[in-house]
Amino acid sequence: MIIVIGLVILVAAVIAGVAGVLGNGGSAHALTHPFAVFGYHVTGSTGTLFLYGIVVGAVALFGLSLLLAGARRTSRRGRQARQGLKRSRRETAAVRQDRDDLLDQREAARASTTGNGSHAVGADPRPDRGAGWSRLFGHRTTTRQRAANLPAETLNAQPAADVPAGASAPADA
Repeated sequence: MIIVIGLVILVAAVIAGVAGVLGNGGSAHALTHPFAVFGYHVTGSTGTLFLYGIVVGAVALFGLSLLLAGARRTSRRGRQARQGLKRSRRETAAVRQDRDDLLDQREAARASTTGNGSHAVGADPRPDRGAGWSRLFGHRTTTRQRAANLPAETLNAQPAADVPAGASAPADA
């Protein structure tokens, strides 16, 4: 609808411009006081001066439309970038939640297989959720360092889940 209204206004402006140039031509409508623009002396009729005004207005309108098109494109890119950032943050939060759920499941499975709830050799303690960058670049212990800090009964404990389900129990001698 806005395009149709704009087209009607543009056609009306062209008709008014042509009527103004043709209606003010000839020696009866000569400029009484000639003037200069950028060193160029404008002479002729008032219709010629009106035509120059139309050309200058059209050039200004073209420049303004280029400026607004550039601003619109920039704002559209910014909006798309913000939407992409929101989408990425939602996906990151979902993946982080899935990771935390898997860590909880792994801890629960290890606690149930050891029987007493203590960690087995090489068990990775749950990372701090709020550590952020310090967790990425902070101090981490190796499997040997963790094993050295665990009690001796934990080091020698063998979880019952290591026996395959279809295997028969060894005979007592």
